[in-house]
Amino acid sequence: MSTQHAPQSAIRPSAVPAAVRTASALWFTAVGAGAFEAALAVAGVLADGSASPADLAPGLGLRLAVFAAAIFMAVRLRQGRPWSRIALALTLGVFGTVSLVIEPVRWLLDGHSIGQAVADADAMAFVFAGSRIVHLVAVLSAMAMMFSPEANACFRGASRSPRG
Repeated sequence: MSTQHAPQSAIRPSAVPAAVRTASALWFTAVGAGAFEAALAVAGVLADGSASPADLAPGLGLRLAVFAAAIFMAVRLRQGRPWSRIALALTLGVFGTVSLVIEPVRWLLDGHSIGQAVADADAMAFVFAGSRIVHLVAVLSAMAMMFSPEANACFRGASRSPRG
């Protein structure tokens, strides 16, 4: 005899509030910015010859998996799946944010200055920095929208609804 579990209920698509739909769009923006950053980094190391495509393959594979998981969770968030909000908050909201800021924070703690970085930057550095800023703002904004009063009320109601 097989046992079937009812899937976790989603919120009716028409009932998913604007805050949740906006959060989902912001997660898609963050993924796009992350993919753009990865492409810039790959182009840079391939152009300067510091790595081969084979050297980059494992890291790119991991990034692709993270991007795919993020898109999957953002789609589920847009559908009103309560679990996706928690999964996005813990994985990308916490660990993803740390990964975005740890390198620049370490660099600053090593005694470097933002002014000097700007003075020494080339066009590619400005493009990368702009993308990183878009990425970080999208993540932080998505987090705020996912836990806004409107989203909280929506997900609180979804967690009380029967499964099925």
